[in-house]
Amino acid sequence: MVDLLVNMLRPIFTSLGVSEADLVTYVTGCAPYIYVILAAIVVMIVLLIVAQRAKKGSRHVVRWASVLGCLAVILICVTAMCFGPLKATLSVVMNAKGAVAEESAKASKDVVTEIAEEGIVLVKNDDNLLPLSNAGNINVFGWSSTSPIYGGTGSGAADESKNISLLQGLADAGFTTNSKLTDMYVQYHDAAAAKAAAGASGVSIGAADITLYQPPVDYYTDDVMKQTKEFSDTAVIVISRGGGEGYDLPTDMNAVIHGTYDVAQQVSIAPDKYAYTGFTYKNNGAVDDFDPGESYLELSNPEEDMIEKVCSNFDNVVVVVNANNTMELDWVDRYPAIKSVLLCPGPGVSGFEALGEIMNGKVNPSGRTADTFVKDFKATPWYNNSGNFSYNNVTDLKQAIAAADPAYEGNMAFVNYVEGIYVGYKFYETAFAEGAINYDEIVQYPFGYGMSYSSFSQEIQNFKKGSDSVTFDVKVTNTGKVAGKDTVEVYYTPPYTNGGIEKSAVNLVDFAKTKTIEPGSSETVSFTIKLEDMASYDSSAIKVNGGGYILEAGDYEISIRSDSHTVLASEKFTVESDVVNRTSDAKTATNVLSDYCEGDVTYLSRADHFANYAAVTAAPAESAYAMSDATRAQIEPITTPYYNSASLDNASDQMPTLSAKRELKLADLRGLSYDDPKWDKLLDQMSFEDMTTLVNMGGWQTVAIDSVGKVATSDSDGPAGLNNFLTGASGTQFAVETMLAQTWNKQLAADMGEKMGKEFEDVGQYGDYGPAMNTHRTAFAGRNFEYYSEDGVLGGYLAAAECNALGAKGVYPYLKHFALNDQEWNRCTFLLTYTTEQAAREIYLKPFEMAIKAYEYPQIAMMSAFNFIGTKPCCANSDLLKTILREEWGFKGLVETDYDGSYGFMITDNCVRNGNDLMLGFGASTTNVVSNQSATVTQALRESSKNILYVTGNSGYYANGDPTSGLDKMTTTFITINVIAGVIIVGLFAFILIRWRRKMKAESAGAHEA
Repeated sequence: MVDLLVNMLRPIFTSLGVSEADLVTYVTGCAPYIYVILAAIVVMIVLLIVAQRAKKGSRHVVRWASVLGCLAVILICVTAMCFGPLKATLSVVMNAKGAVAEESAKASKDVVTEIAEEGIVLVKNDDNLLPLSNAGNINVFGWSSTSPIYGGTGSGAADESKNISLLQGLADAGFTTNSKLTDMYVQYHDAAAAKAAAGASGVSIGAADITLYQPPVDYYTDDVMKQTKEFSDTAVIVISRGGGEGYDLPTDMNAVIHGTYDVAQQVSIAPDKYAYTGFTYKNNGAVDDFDPGESYLELSNPEEDMIEKVCSNFDNVVVVVNANNTMELDWVDRYPAIKSVLLCPGPGVSGFEALGEIMNGKVNPSGRTADTFVKDFKATPWYNNSGNFSYNNVTDLKQAIAAADPAYEGNMAFVNYVEGIYVGYKFYETAFAEGAINYDEIVQYPFGYGMSYSSFSQEIQNFKKGSDSVTFDVKVTNTGKVAGKDTVEVYYTPPYTNGGIEKSAVNLVDFAKTKTIEPGSSETVSFTIKLEDMASYDSSAIKVNGGGYILEAGDYEISIRSDSHTVLASEKFTVESDVVNRTSDAKTATNVLSDYCEGDVTYLSRADHFANYAAVTAAPAESAYAMSDATRAQIEPITTPYYNSASLDNASDQMPTLSAKRELKLADLRGLSYDDPKWDKLLDQMSFEDMTTLVNMGGWQTVAIDSVGKVATSDSDGPAGLNNFLTGASGTQFAVETMLAQTWNKQLAADMGEKMGKEFEDVGQYGDYGPAMNTHRTAFAGRNFEYYSEDGVLGGYLAAAECNALGAKGVYPYLKHFALNDQEWNRCTFLLTYTTEQAAREIYLKPFEMAIKAYEYPQIAMMSAFNFIGTKPCCANSDLLKTILREEWGFKGLVETDYDGSYGFMITDNCVRNGNDLMLGFGASTTNVVSNQSATVTQALRESSKNILYVTGNSGYYANGDPTSGLDKMTTTFITINVIAGVIIVGLFAFILIRWRRKMKAESAGAHEA
């Protein structure tokens, strides 16, 4: 019966993202009630049959009694199920309140428009083609103009039903677009989609549809082109690329189209071939849309043909790159007709309004790139070392895990961050400084690059070096003829010794966006830069024994630049002697990751002008695909079949007090410090079952715990806005984080956080799975739209502003994914991510560190990543979650896993022992079982429970007093339903019984008279 119910419910649960283990647990928990209901139905049917033989006058009584009795049993069982095995999840759904207020939605929409106004980047404007001051007729080419990218898919998705389209944004700005072109694209798409659905063309190998429905060149007939030229002498070409959770973008689209795509770099030496089958691509059936080896981030053949056709017919062409990932854009310089280029990643609900405003000149563009745009991805340091690299000698280990854990996804892989600290511009600027590259041949648009309709000058004033900081002002003057905003980008260049501590020649350290400056006017921006913010992490212990931060003695340069490559002004200062450690750390940082995070990998070094570049950045050697015995010895103990919790116990640990008399409620402790002794008294009231339930049931929620007066809370996906699939609550689609990063505006990040927080407040949900803040290590990472930038300082400042604004509304943001979860391939498998501890701290942990240290409220959370750092999973890494996060940075919030699908290594016992407090699942797997005999793990559960209680108790859920003082919505609803249904059932039965008795009396009286 359980199997039958599982098979019946699987499609529904799968669509909700619920795992097979969760489904089985729900069905198993509900099975006794279902059996009782089925038994009641059987009894009812039997009684209905028996009633046929009953005395005529009593027949209807038996019938109604059986039906009403069955309904009563069903009502009781359904209520028992809802307050039993289904309570944790159902209470979240039923206790959800309201919807986003219209006023809040309008305010959010206004901010989204502002973000796009400052986040759209003008990277080319030959002959000052833009703005098109005489808004009028324009031809808009490209299929994606009719179906642009607003955001991404997965947890960063949002409701797009109310979004303003690209064409509508242009129309609202006064432009009239060529409807004949639009109709052609819509008709082509509809026909191609219908043809592919009928199986006539296309390759369908999965769920992520990345089809580019670009018509072949023969659609652009002489008549079509004649009509477009008569309509307008200006052409706009739209090129779009999206991305999403669960997949990285293909590096060989021709293979995708032919169904042979495999993300493994060297499948010939990986017998356990792991072909990714997550794409759908429907080509036109006549020719390949891409040539062999061409990536998704290059132009397709139909796009190339269209661009050639447009540029041969028009002298004034604007290109809008509506892509969430950096693309290879060197082609825009091959066509003289392409005068202007705008970068417009997912703009959210109303961002395309800003596109129109920029094109007609109402808004002066001020966006800057958040990533380096290079001309050839194959020539980047990371290209050969991103993707899928599967171990080829662990078949037995994988089989053993699969036998013990059905959720295991069947792969063990590695990825080597061979470039070390030289990510993005930090490589290109340093390699240029070392004379190792021809910069202009490689880089098209530097990091921090952007143009304006005006011109600005910047000068450094009042530069002073203090004992622990440098201070200075930057005077920004509008030297052009159009009012606009400018960005001040502050970089530092540290001293470097050949063969010494690795250092980038150029490092962003701070930035500021001016207000609108009128022509001829100026604005002064002040900066205070801490010297310790220019320290390097010496993980190789070249100067710091055991590793640590060091500000080396020598000459430093502070520069203001128009982008990472172009210096506007600079000042130098000298540090007289080495300064070890940083005052911002609560505990001195030392190497805690190096023993296992680096692996047997050689990393890129600046030494001798990057002499090891060719060898280091090549694809992994054949030997790398064989997991070493030493690595296997570290991996096996933390896998499902080999995990031995008892061996990890500390014999001296004492079992804490459990189930003490209730004297305190969580509401009593709101506002108290984390170290207040009352927390221990409150925790004493919890039972072992209370703690395990609280820790294990974290799937978009935290559960109610009656012993401490904790209410059920709701957590929602939220990098791009409120989007809760459990409660159905949805809010505004905000611009993608890359667009926000391109504003270089901390205040706009705060405004976004404030408006998003208000929408969470409106619906009474205060847990936000966002912001997402991993690093754009490669251009192909599927979730780059969900992350800010290739630079941790840019992301860190923006995340800090956004999080504090959320916190002010009572929201607890979950900063994610902690850490080094910078690709989607293999993310739910054993993905061993190797890097140096210096790179981990300076590049990948940096935005998290900045946001945590700047956060001003008690309620804060972190989501640990799926992947491993070296040989330790992030969800069970005490060095990451305890030493660095809590002891060094002072974090006092809760840490939750990413989705708890188990996957062979997400084991509750191991997670709580190592600093992970909450499992993002439904407590359904065998890996969620925790022994109640271990004092060590019970103490860990107690600590995790405290962290969850501390965060939720200080959140918006408790802002207006004790939320447990009355009945919740779910309880009230069920009481109401049960009372009404009970009254109806009893009333009907009484009515029937009374009628029967009257009839019996009447018949008896008639018989007596006779």
